[in-house]
Amino acid sequence: MNNNLIATVLGAGGFIGRYCVRNLTNKNYRCIIPTRNSYQKGYLKTQAPPGAIEFIKWDSKNFSAIQEAISNSDIVINLIGILYENRKQKFKEIHSGIPEIISKMCSKSNVKKFIHISAIGASPESKSLYQRTKFDGEVKALNNFKNTVIVRPSVVCGSEDNFTNLFSKLSFLPIIPLVGKNYKFQPVLVTDVADAITKIIEAKNNEGRIYEIGGPKIISFENIVQSILKTINKKAIIIEMPKFLAEIQASIFGLLPKPILTTDQIKILSESDNVVSDQHLTLDDLKIKPMDVEISMSKWLWRYRDGGEFANKKD
Repeated sequence: MNNNLIATVLGAGGFIGRYCVRNLTNKNYRCIIPTRNSYQKGYLKTQAPPGAIEFIKWDSKNFSAIQEAISNSDIVINLIGILYENRKQKFKEIHSGIPEIISKMCSKSNVKKFIHISAIGASPESKSLYQRTKFDGEVKALNNFKNTVIVRPSVVCGSEDNFTNLFSKLSFLPIIPLVGKNYKFQPVLVTDVADAITKIIEAKNNEGRIYEIGGPKIISFENIVQSILKTINKKAIIIEMPKFLAEIQASIFGLLPKPILTTDQIKILSESDNVVSDQHLTLDDLKIKPMDVEISMSKWLWRYRDGGEFANKKD
């Protein structure tokens, strides 16, 4: 494939976005990055060769600012998403409204492919507003632009994630209560997700399709937390938190700027497991052999060990 292509990447400064931009620029794509964050400009420039990134000023209230960028792009990637709502950001606006607008712009341009990042579990039947709006965004993108491809990752892990790092920070607790400790995930490394996005761009005849992206192992919530604790040489008793207590706790955490648990997340944990189904394309179709998160996470979690990087991992 001719790699002298232009890709507009929305959400490039986020966790997955940084790796995605690095991959694309290393393959000679030129990336247009809409942002209002000056910090992102400095950080992302260090991830790419000189001249590979062009920044344009944009916020999600003014889409006319990115119309020209999309019109001049071969590829558009939407990585914008939120894990919880606040006064300024709502699930419907972010997960449904943005892909609807972007896909309409793509349909009026010469865009070859629109990659929209959603989530495993997206469903109109979900009790979770997060999952319902994720599904609604998928439907709108697919309906508006026939060359849309949906990517649904499971829990994405890496050095900057909000999952393994959170439970490492909680390791000082003698008892860690979990909601849905038997709930199953298929955690996947962020590098594998970024590789998948690049290969999805280059793959043929996948327009209108959905990819579900998961790692090589299906593991329970309890077992992944135990694995995190073992990696950082910590011990704690893991217990199931009663749902009614979790809901009270979540209602209190919901008042914080960055809540670690919300009532909407409790609804997700009471539904079907966060694992790859047999109904859609997967990493196998992209010939990607994902790495094991349990093995890989010691590369970034060592900083939580007493003694740091060179402390031996205990059995």
